[in-house]
Amino acid sequence: MDAGRRLYRMQLEMRLFEKRAYDLFLRGLVKGTSHLSIGQEAIAAGFGAAMRPDDWTFATYRGHAHTLARGVPMAAVMAELLGRVDGLMAGKGGSMHLTSVEHGVMGSYAIIGAHLPIALGAAWSAQYRDSGQVAVCFFGDGTTNIGAFHEALNLAAVWKLPVVFVCENNLYMEYTPIAEVTAVPRPAADRAAAYGLEPLTVDGNDADAVHEVAVTALARARAGEGPSLVEALTYRHGGHSRADPAAYRPAAEVEEWLARDPVPAYRARLLAAGVPEADLEEIEAGVRQAVDEATERAERSAVPGEDLLLTELWADGGVSWRN
Repeated sequence: MDAGRRLYRMQLEMRLFEKRAYDLFLRGLVKGTSHLSIGQEAIAAGFGAAMRPDDWTFATYRGHAHTLARGVPMAAVMAELLGRVDGLMAGKGGSMHLTSVEHGVMGSYAIIGAHLPIALGAAWSAQYRDSGQVAVCFFGDGTTNIGAFHEALNLAAVWKLPVVFVCENNLYMEYTPIAEVTAVPRPAADRAAAYGLEPLTVDGNDADAVHEVAVTALARARAGEGPSLVEALTYRHGGHSRADPAAYRPAAEVEEWLARDPVPAYRARLLAAGVPEADLEEIEAGVRQAVDEATERAERSAVPGEDLLLTELWADGGVSWRN
């Protein structure tokens, strides 16, 4: 039951954090673009709960939830979204480049498919050092039509590397339905056999199901049995980014998926399993307080000045040589 409480807390943290991030955007405090994963929290939570502290996460630009899933403090993530000095990268990376090596979060990547070969390299490092670490690489359904996807899977299979590839199939590659531009119904799982891998699919809105698949895939990788490719079927509640009203999606489809919201569904499962509602209310109050405190700390943090903004830009660390 403790595991269930933990998974519920993790999903709720991701949900309320991103809702707050959207509110802050409406207030003009979140600069640049951002991509929310509201509706997809079960995938990040299921894998995050199954990973070892020294495992590695590689995420896309939709990486807030995956970052929180590895235990990165909310305040540091929120401050990064606000472009403040207390952020993970002192406010210079923003929403799409969250990184915390200390927590095994090896970056969020804005270029589609760019991180798959990098995760492959990390896995090769773990294999070479016999460290037992596993690289877990999350990506969207659109990435399955990128060359790096096929190249990374092929080499991972040939070298039997400890890497788990997780396709978060939310049905849309930005604004285009993945089904309209892909020859197979399951863009990831139906291609697994081409690389000698088992076609693994899971309900991406069920944190328990995701966790079970994650535990098995991670154990397989640690045992030297090579990579896994998991396709998790899910749905983002909003548009591709904050500027997208998602009017291209059929109303009936949206309604159907909203009814399968992973957070209230998991709450109902815990209640049915005998968890007292008072326990869940205590978790919810704690998460709301944590989000409020993270917001307050982020808003109090200063905006970076030239002493930070003009560093870590070129090989010598600064920009003076260009002036």
